[in-house]
Amino acid sequence: MTVALPRPCGPASPWCQARHWYEHELNWPTIGEEPLELVTGVRFDVLDVPLDAGRAVLARVRTGPVALDERARRLRFLIAAGSADELPGLLDWLEWGGVALDLTALGSGGRVVAPVPAGEGRGHLVALGTGKAVWVRPPEPGCEVEPTLPVTGLGGDGGAPDLVRLVSAAATECHRARLLRAGDARTRQPTADQPLAFSYASRMSAGTRPRSLTL
Repeated sequence: MTVALPRPCGPASPWCQARHWYEHELNWPTIGEEPLELVTGVRFDVLDVPLDAGRAVLARVRTGPVALDERARRLRFLIAAGSADELPGLLDWLEWGGVALDLTALGSGGRVVAPVPAGEGRGHLVALGTGKAVWVRPPEPGCEVEPTLPVTGLGGDGGAPDLVRLVSAAATECHRARLLRAGDARTRQPTADQPLAFSYASRMSAGTRPRSLTL
């Protein structure tokens, strides 16, 4: 019978250092080895958006911690635990129900790749090329993360917006990014009705959802 031995762990092991940082500095549960993953639905949930849309969201609203998974080209916004279950209802209320948005949320039972601990190649959106998950807006060790996370109501105490405002911005930017990508694809493949199609996409990119533009 083959016996699985525990992975050697020492001060020089990046995996051990990362796991220690998350489990002892932040008190966040982790799972796995390569890659190390963070468990969602315990201390936080995650709002997951494409990188191009996420850039625009970062420019529009203040948030809690945000991670970049460069391999997946996704930005992951930490939101209050339990918020993932509210996403479908919020999208319906914001009049985005039924619209194809590359916007998801991870809650209980989910997991995401653990970013490199803050201070070790901390994430900047302009510093792509490492292929790693990094923090764009890192959590602060020794501080409770919950007060900094978007939540339905008045929002987090750390300057984060309420969850409705964050979801509204994310949905609008996901829709805009999708239209822009479609417009770029059309310009690479000209057709007889290209000017009309691109004009329509340009007008739509400004946003047409009343609640999304007023939140």
